Amino acid sequence: MSDQRILASSAVMAAGTVFSRASGFIRSALLVMALGAALRGDLFTIANTLPNMVYILLAGGIFNAVLVPQLVRRIKGDPDGGDAYASRVITLSALFLGAVTVLLVVLAPQLLRIYLDDRLLLPDRAAQFETIVDLTRWCLPQVFFYGMFVLLGQVLNARERFGPMMWAPIANNLISVVMLVAYLVVWGPIGDSPERYEALTTSQEVLLGLGSTVGIVAQCLVLMPYLRVSGFTYRPRFDFRDPELRRTLSLGIWTVLFVIATQAAYLVVVKLASRGTADGGDGTGLLVYSSSLLIMMVPHAIVTVSLATAILPRLSTQASENRLRDLGTTVGSTLRTALALVLPFAVLLPVLAGDVAAFAFGWAGGEDTAASFVPTLALFGPALAFFTVHYFMLRGFYAMERTRLVFFIQLAVSLTNIVVALVLVPSRPPAETAPMLVVAYLSSYVVGAAVSFLVLQRTVGTLEAPQLVRFLVRMALVLAAAGAAAWAVELALAGLGDRPPPLVALLRGGLSGLAGGLVVLAGARLLHVREVTTVVDTVAARLRRG
Repeated sequence: MSDQRILASSAVMAAGTVFSRASGFIRSALLVMALGAALRGDLFTIANTLPNMVYILLAGGIFNAVLVPQLVRRIKGDPDGGDAYASRVITLSALFLGAVTVLLVVLAPQLLRIYLDDRLLLPDRAAQFETIVDLTRWCLPQVFFYGMFVLLGQVLNARERFGPMMWAPIANNLISVVMLVAYLVVWGPIGDSPERYEALTTSQEVLLGLGSTVGIVAQCLVLMPYLRVSGFTYRPRFDFRDPELRRTLSLGIWTVLFVIATQAAYLVVVKLASRGTADGGDGTGLLVYSSSLLIMMVPHAIVTVSLATAILPRLSTQASENRLRDLGTTVGSTLRTALALVLPFAVLLPVLAGDVAAFAFGWAGGEDTAASFVPTLALFGPALAFFTVHYFMLRGFYAMERTRLVFFIQLAVSLTNIVVALVLVPSRPPAETAPMLVVAYLSSYVVGAAVSFLVLQRTVGTLEAPQLVRFLVRMALVLAAAGAAAWAVELALAGLGDRPPPLVALLRGGLSGLAGGLVVLAGARLLHVREVTTVVDTVAARLRRG
């Protein structure tokens, strides 16, 4: 796959991700409007987050990281193009995920006792605990459909059909938006009502839980027609003694350990986050943390995931042919391209955090609620840069099937996250719970980026470090000017208020972001930052042809 084809494939995925994230933003804003950012919002957020966490813990690492290299190998090497192998994997996975989902629904209260702060288990919080148990049981069937969605998406990715997996979440978000609009029509925005700290009614639980699960089901079903178009035909197969399947599972052992380390850190995050809102008041918790993370993940999903997914088949081919220096060159050059697009966001987000929060979460009189998001959002900006570096390094290791090494790197990341979170969060007031969790997140990926970069460079021989250093020096100059320009616009328009209405925040934030973006483009031209100018020229050329 040439560099131009990588950019083209990435553009298809990025377009789908833009629409998906836009609909996800609407969903997130409606959720805050309906439930608030206090205890009630956290009850639903934890219940709706647990299925994805459990799926990732049980199977996500294998599906995401191990299967694509295996599928690429079987597509090229098997007479049937890897159909039999993929069918075995799908059949085995469906049986496993189905059995686990049923078991989890039965054991939901015990599962929640692991994740929740002890104060939510006290008798005076019995109604809230019952609410989160009911919500979790409605949401847990998502475990099965998350697994099947990712698995079918990886089959498509291995056949270089990247678009459907990026576009499918739009169906989920649209259903979630309809569900939340229905909630608002029946029960109205929560505003500053004391209900922010109370349990949900049975009708509210059914609407929110069932609506969330139906969205994940739709997201999975959207992929079905594209499988046949890609040339893959699924037939149930129960001959699980295939040697390559055993190889996949053996590689997956270290990936499972990797996921356990990651989820152990996230367990600590959820438990500490539930502590932030358990007593009511102005505490921040998982809803503030996860909604801010969603915003940070926009450029990651649009840029980093799209580029990494597009190059993974190429990396897998280079690894299978033992062309490790070529693999390192591919990772290094793609990393610089990703950073060229991610770093402006990472620098500008702290400057624009107040306006972003006001626009995203300040609707229906929620200006005070939106203000609680600002510190968390601002801290997530710098975290994005280090997370991006770490993410690309792991794609290189996965292409070489070095899953054991990845586990030990991730162990260092998770331990850093856990230690910093346990030190910071209990020592700070509840209002600072979410920001302190972001500091722990940032610290962990500073460690992860440094360790993974150095180890991968030593493994493959080159990641084009000198080019990366030159790129970063020039980008630092460009971004310093861009940040100053954005801050100057914010300062000039400070009269619009510290907590402006959403549309006013959109205007001020949009003008500030535009000023910063224009400085990035001009500075990149002036200092010959090729990674920026190449992307801009490619997009401009495609628009002219369009």
